[in-house]
Amino acid sequence: MRTVFLASLRIHIRRYVAAAIAVAVAVAFVVVVGVLTSGAHSGLMDGLGAPYRNADYVISAAGWPSSELDPKTAIAYTERHGENAAATGRASLPARANGRRLSETTVGPIATSEQWRWQKLSSGRYPAGMGEAVADVYFALAENLEVGDRVRIGEGAAARDVRVVGLVESPSPPAQASMYVTWPQLLQWRDRLHVTAVAVRGKVGQLPEGAKAQSPDGFAAERLAYVQNRVDSLTVMLLLFAATAIFVSVLVIANTFSILFAQRLRDFALLRCIGATRRQVVRSVRREAAVVGVLASLTGTLIGIGLGYGLIPLINALTPAIPLGTARLPTPWLLGGFAIGLVVTMVASWSPTRRVVQVSPLAALRPNAPVGVRTAAGLVRLVPAAILLVTGLALLGVAMARGSTPVMVAGGGAVFAGVLLFGPVLVPHLVRIFGTPLGPAGRLATKNAVRNPQRTATTTASLLVGVTLTTAVLTGMAAWRSSLAEQIGRDHPIDVTLTSPKEPVTTDLLDRVRHTAGVEQAIAVDGAAARVAGLGKPIPVVAAPAAAQVARDGGAFARVRPGMIRIDSEAFGKNLGLRPGDRVTVRVGDRRARLRVTIGTGWGPAGVVAPETLATLTDATEAHVIWIRASPGADPARLGADLDELADPIGATVENGLRTWESLDRQVATYTWSALGLLGIAIVIALIGIANTLGLSVLERAREHAMLRAIGLTRRQLRRMLAAEAVLLSVVATLLGTVIGIGFAWVGYETIVKRAIRYATMQVPWLSLGAVVLIAALAGLLAAVLPARRAARVTPAAGLSLD
Repeated sequence: MRTVFLASLRIHIRRYVAAAIAVAVAVAFVVVVGVLTSGAHSGLMDGLGAPYRNADYVISAAGWPSSELDPKTAIAYTERHGENAAATGRASLPARANGRRLSETTVGPIATSEQWRWQKLSSGRYPAGMGEAVADVYFALAENLEVGDRVRIGEGAAARDVRVVGLVESPSPPAQASMYVTWPQLLQWRDRLHVTAVAVRGKVGQLPEGAKAQSPDGFAAERLAYVQNRVDSLTVMLLLFAATAIFVSVLVIANTFSILFAQRLRDFALLRCIGATRRQVVRSVRREAAVVGVLASLTGTLIGIGLGYGLIPLINALTPAIPLGTARLPTPWLLGGFAIGLVVTMVASWSPTRRVVQVSPLAALRPNAPVGVRTAAGLVRLVPAAILLVTGLALLGVAMARGSTPVMVAGGGAVFAGVLLFGPVLVPHLVRIFGTPLGPAGRLATKNAVRNPQRTATTTASLLVGVTLTTAVLTGMAAWRSSLAEQIGRDHPIDVTLTSPKEPVTTDLLDRVRHTAGVEQAIAVDGAAARVAGLGKPIPVVAAPAAAQVARDGGAFARVRPGMIRIDSEAFGKNLGLRPGDRVTVRVGDRRARLRVTIGTGWGPAGVVAPETLATLTDATEAHVIWIRASPGADPARLGADLDELADPIGATVENGLRTWESLDRQVATYTWSALGLLGIAIVIALIGIANTLGLSVLERAREHAMLRAIGLTRRQLRRMLAAEAVLLSVVATLLGTVIGIGFAWVGYETIVKRAIRYATMQVPWLSLGAVVLIAALAGLLAAVLPARRAARVTPAAGLSLD
């Protein structure tokens, strides 16, 4: 049998190529996940450990994270060690620059010694002494700070003026601060200082009470474990998609072996007739599968290593804010990926091997008809399919009623398994429906596609998995984003507000705002400067019937009934001493009115009233507020900085709510494209399966194609027939997967989204789904190119001579 085994490998190795590609892609995916995970861990370690890279020990709280170092003893410990110690920490302090208050500002230490300095200089220079500071580059961009600006840090007697002498990048999030000053300067605010850790060179000496000493690597590992869930979540997500790719690979490989072994059934029968036992035949075939699995897994491992290490610099270039470090060779992932590829190949070949050797030699030498769905064996297969469908639909109903995610997942899995089992009935019917209008070539393609229902269903099942998940992701993300947009639009109806409580805004200022880069529309809102009882400072009171031009909620927040005033609670924060339903006196000059308070958010420090109410307060309205709607893709930090420059001369304030939208778009886009990219791997494997099935069926039907050529079918018509067959399989699987995916997305919307977001709306991205169908059809056409060319090259005489 060794001779038979080697001969089989030599003769049939080309037929195994597509199966080997599917295995290699799945293994490469697993290995890439391992390399990227290693890089993510390394990047976190590099960032977390940056302040302590030159230390021998790191002193931190023994009970962290439930406790922290006592600031007094930590400061004293640092002072005792002099230049051999450097503390990390920060103090939260108020700050003002360029005549305005900065957002929440934290101040941390920066060492004058290069061995302890971990911040990376972006521009300017490091501070050398008292009165000098550096700012984090992102904080400087958000607050429009530049080198040379003066900042007043602190308040009252503790306030100090510093000059920004440089901008730095801060690679360690736990030690990150808005601004950095030298250690002696930071001690001016020691009563507000929180010390995270102390880096020490040499002997640690007497530790502060409640402290412990660790190596820098041990300290970084401890901090990394605290944020480990983030990396593990990423790994789990990647592994889920890897599992999808592996499952699709199993379908492709099993179908490939089924076709191969069906074609070689006569060979196996002849071997049995001349004395080979079932065990010998099985052993020989499984050796072939093992060789394919080993070679494909080894190839996939090498490809995965190359791709993984190649993706790290690309990811760092595209997302510099979340850098990946140098990945160590992830040996467990390499071994695991190799083992998965080999096991998947062996498992996928197990059932086809058992099926062919169970047939007696004489029966195998006769023509073999596939199991039909109307036979007893075919009907038996439909029973569990029906049970799974009914059970799955019932579970999905329960999940929507109770909002249970685990029940939803179980129900979805049961429904999809039922659909796969129904495939031999459902898919051929759909192929007939779509193939009939395609003319003679299309009808021939339809007949070929439905000749073996089981094979057709298995071929389309792999693509069905990928398309269903892709559709569910696209639809689910669209529904999630539209629902979040609706919610945020109600909570933050105005992107950016420019409010001048004392001086009115001029027409010239409005024009300059409208011509600012990133502004789509801006309106000046008429009102008057007023005093509202319960608020410590004058505010504009405005009526805004035209708010719909710029508001994300269509101007709903500005529609206020007469006798009421709506206040933005976020704009006043803790200084808001009013509650919904309170009655307050609003005074404009000599006029006053008693109004009932309602609370909202998202339009800045201005009270919104009805036009009738404003008319009772003043006859001469002036614009004190400009409301701005940002252009799609506008940079929130840059837009805010540009508007600050326009607002400062008149003492106006700018409230920038655009960052909420930017964060939403970035997160949804990241998740969507990541999911689609990973699911694309599964779809590629599925298309390889279609190409493989078509290529093997070309070999199987060589005499049939030769006969068609002999009675007048041209090469072009033959290629068109095979292309139509591939497109039919692709389109049917894609349309069926689209319908199922939309259904799953709707269940997820009812189960999760509607319960998480008050104003949720279901949205189906028809344009994106149409693109998926078109791409799948084109990919199916591409998958038919090589098999069609191979079939067309065979002359009728040569084809008819084949056995």
